[in-house]
Amino acid sequence: MSTALLEDLINLDITGSGYIIAEYIWIGGSGLDMRSKARTVKAPVNSPKDLPNWNYDGSSTGQAPGEDSEVILYPQAIFKDPFRKGNNILVICDCYTPQGEPIPTNKRHAAAKIFEDPAVAKEQTWFGIEQEFTLLQKEVKWPLGWPVGGYPGPQGPYYCGVGADKAWGRAIVDAHYKACIYAGIRVSGINGEVMPGQWEFQVGPCEAISAGDQLWCARYLLERITELAGVVLSLDPKPIEGDWNGAGCHTNYSTKSMREEGGYEVIKKAIEKLGLRHKEHISAYGEGNERRLTGRHETADIHTFSWGVANRGASIRVGRDTEKEGKGYFEDRRPASNMDPYAVTSMIAYTTILYKP
Repeated sequence: MSTALLEDLINLDITGSGYIIAEYIWIGGSGLDMRSKARTVKAPVNSPKDLPNWNYDGSSTGQAPGEDSEVILYPQAIFKDPFRKGNNILVICDCYTPQGEPIPTNKRHAAAKIFEDPAVAKEQTWFGIEQEFTLLQKEVKWPLGWPVGGYPGPQGPYYCGVGADKAWGRAIVDAHYKACIYAGIRVSGINGEVMPGQWEFQVGPCEAISAGDQLWCARYLLERITELAGVVLSLDPKPIEGDWNGAGCHTNYSTKSMREEGGYEVIKKAIEKLGLRHKEHISAYGEGNERRLTGRHETADIHTFSWGVANRGASIRVGRDTEKEGKGYFEDRRPASNMDPYAVTSMIAYTTILYKP
């Protein structure tokens, strides 16, 4: 089949058919692998409630035994589909047993309960998440642009760098940026990172559970775009050992009280509570994070809780603006690039609002 004809068929407009294609997206058994499949549904679809639940074979994703393999997808959030365009949609789902119990890898269910708590809802929690990631060459699983089996020059010129010898993968990152905006994700920016072949995009500010839905959808889009480009996406927190920066998922956070007059005092109390639950947070902040949180490369040591104004070597950083204005937000720098945003955002909300030491 000619490539031109294939392109024409992929781009066929099905708007007049009375149907749309809904791509159901969920998180697989590792807690990080994304899975998806499509179904035809009658148009229009205005909310997740208009969509049917669906099932899949959980024994093939490491989420159910073979003799009782059915897992049920509950549609939770809808985004526009930048690949199929038109009125076609992407559907973020979470996963349940046929009896309606959330399966163990469903972190969204517990997070939604925390965000629905009246004390948390009243505080209108806002999150801004900075997702760092590394692009790898497909055949050798080595960073994009790096000589195979070798290393580029030391870090320094690559952060926000420009030029063929400094920025590798910009077309992928730009394509992803626009795809996120098209989909309706509140992507707020992108930049090249300290290690070459590593990039970052930011999602937010988003309120409550929506932060997790939007970050997972943005990750899905990035997986799909790297698939098209023949490049591998890595969310490993320390993809290359040695004198190279790791990859994090810094999480910026504020509540209504923090954003109002006197908010700085509220921020300080919240940070104090985070310090008391440092161990619990670290255990939920991503696999392999101990390789990244060493006290070097703009990180705090994993065993030590610290905070400071404008300090990128602290667990929690408060911005100069926040200090000056006496209100604002703070940044939790501990989460790893492979963290689950449902777990991280809800845990921050729980500890700062509901936890009573």
